[in-house]
This record gives sequence, structure tokens and C-alpha cells, in this order.
Amino acid sequence: MATPLAVQTYTPDQPDEGLPPVLLIHGLCSDGHRDWVETGTVAALTDAGRTAVVADLPGHGDSPAPAAAAEAGAGAIAVALLAALDGALAGASAGASGGAFGGAFGGAFDVVGYSLGARLAWELPEAAPGRVRRAVLGGLSPAEPFAAVDIEALRAAVGGGPEPADPFTAMFAGMLGAQGDRAAGLVTCVEGLRSTPFEPTGWAGRTPPVFVVGQDDMMVRGIERIVGLAGAADPVTVPGDHFQVLASAEFRTAVVKALTGRE
Repeated sequence: MATPLAVQTYTPDQPDEGLPPVLLIHGLCSDGHRDWVETGTVAALTDAGRTAVVADLPGHGDSPAPAAAAEAGAGAIAVALLAALDGALAGASAGASGGAFGGAFGGAFDVVGYSLGARLAWELPEAAPGRVRRAVLGGLSPAEPFAAVDIEALRAAVGGGPEPADPFTAMFAGMLGAQGDRAAGLVTCVEGLRSTPFEPTGWAGRTPPVFVVGQDDMMVRGIERIVGLAGAADPVTVPGDHFQVLASAEFRTAVVKALTGRE
């Protein structure tokens, strides 16, 4: 059995009793604190009365590296995220003086994912039928970014070997190699994700997700196809490229509006 993911729960001072918790899923080579706490998204959600659950993906933040690629496939990570969410809410319920977090909404939750986190969020409605109420998918690449990665060359490079001849693999080697001791585990994550490519046929959630894209983000080119598969409205466009969107006030506003109906 895979080792549980690290998770943090942030509760509002004045909770909105009518809305379920929000699961936040970060991107590759980041962690939950950097993507969601430091950017102010957690504060924006708790200010709006929402309980925010922030998990670190395998090999990221405080979560252990996957022991094998099978633990890092998209479906396996989705199951691990659900276990982390349920465990966090059960713990919050046990420590709360009034009411249970998990049972109060029949297991329902909202989800916000960015980049890799958005791709993984796509898996959750099928992994937990009927539980995903609303979703915000930011910076989602319509193509599988790991399909062209040479795993063996990537693993050799982050282990101190030569730079991959393939420029795309070399780019990933630079990203992962910058993570120090975590690099080898991140290669295993990429290997697992590569084995479960993003090939969506439709959205299985209760309502279509809200897509958020950066106006200068090249990685979301072609997102219209995914939007159509999901039956969603046109994406919300906010300032910035792929790496700037998360820090923008416009992104936080879009998330709160999508999940609460309020600006």
C-alpha cells in the first residue's frame, strides 16, 4: 500500500455551513504551501467561509516519493488524494467542538487544481462518483506533456549523467534536477503519469468545471477541445503566463466566484 500523502486543513473563523470543503491540488515541482498558501488562495477561500484541504502530491512537499511508478499513475494519485481528503476531514471532525466536516455534506467536496493538479482533478469524479460538486481547472494542458519524455535519459540526467539529447526531456531534467534530493522520486512520478496519459472523453462531475487560463500561457493552447468535452462555458482568462497565473488576484477571484457564486 502506498504511503499516505501529507495534508493540511485550513478552517475559516466563520464557516459557510451550506458549502462543502475544497480540495486544492498543486502542480509539478511545487507543493501545496507554495501554490495555495503563499499565493493567498487558501486565505481567499477561508475568508469566504470555506474549509480548504491542501495535499502534497507524491514526491512533493512533505509527501514521500512513490516506491514505484504504479503508485504515481493518475488513477492511483486520485485515490491517494481522496484518502488524504477524507483523512483530513475525519481528523478535523474529531478535533472540532461542533459538527462533523466529512459527513455534513454526504462526502461532497469542491476541487481546485492547477497544471498537473488540474489534470489529476479530472480523475476525481470517476474515482469518487457523485462526490465532486464543483471544480476549477487552471492551467490545464490539453495534451499529455509527459508522453514525449525519455524516462531513462531523464533518470540518468538527474542522477548526474549527461544532459538528454532531446530538448524536451532536457527541459524536464532541468526542472526536476533543481529539486535536489527529490529529483529521483519525481522521475518516478513522471514515469507513472506517462503510463496513464491524459485522454479525456468527458467530465463525470455533477456540473461542468470552470476553466481558468492565463492570457500568455502557451501550455493551454487547444484547451477548447477539452472545454467542449466537459460541456463547460468559455474559459475565464486572467493575466499572466503559466507560472504567473497562480499569484494573480484575478485567479483568486475566479476561484471564489466559481465555488461560491460571490466575487
